Amino acid sequence: MKRRITSLIIAIILLALLVGCVSTQQKLFQSVRQKSHRSVTPAKIEFKEVQKWYWPRHDAVNERLKQGNVDVLFIGNSITNGLDNTGKNVWDEFYASRNAVNMGFGWDWTQHVLWRLDNSDFDNVDPKLAIVLIGTNNSNGDDCTAEEIADGMIAICDRLRTNLPDMKILLMGTFPRGRAPNPQREKITQANLLASRIADGKMIHYLDISERFLDEKTLISREIMPDYLHPNENGYRIWLENIESKVAELLNE
Repeated sequence: MKRRITSLIIAIILLALLVGCVSTQQKLFQSVRQKSHRSVTPAKIEFKEVQKWYWPRHDAVNERLKQGNVDVLFIGNSITNGLDNTGKNVWDEFYASRNAVNMGFGWDWTQHVLWRLDNSDFDNVDPKLAIVLIGTNNSNGDDCTAEEIADGMIAICDRLRTNLPDMKILLMGTFPRGRAPNPQREKITQANLLASRIADGKMIHYLDISERFLDEKTLISREIMPDYLHPNENGYRIWLENIESKVAELLNE
């Protein structure tokens, strides 16, 4: 009898915690929907440097989505985009057999991802999981505050939950940048903490592997990120290896 009572109490506590997470999540979604700053306002990318390749890539991704048979989406900026080239060997090792589509676009800020999600063809797909890594481009200088960056990350999760409600989301903490600790890193860390509140442990999960890119002195090595921002093949292996167990769990493999 005591064991049953104890089990019931534990179940009630876990349910209360889950309800609390869902309530927090809905409050965050609602709060972000009421904001209008640049990080949460969908915007078509206008940088002249990207126009020649960006739109052909956008069209190619949409054509792939129209074909269906998509289980995993990777959503992000140039770091994710790099899985198509610098990190291709690692991508092939982990995702060639998983019906994964790379929706990473170089130069993207959170607002550009929102625009792309509003202009992507999801009618024929029912993915199981989206892996989201975004925010570093919003962190430059005084362009956005930590709160605004987090708002953008949360807005993307909100949009994905709306467009693909049966899909789970793995929101990554934005990777550190710069060889040594610096104000931009601090802003990113703060944004990650704020954005992590959106996770409910059910449909939205949060994972920060930032420390995996740092040595004992919290420095980033060129052997991982040659420009202290974009991973090389070694860096991409760190990323995909360190999320593999979580990805397998979320895909029920």
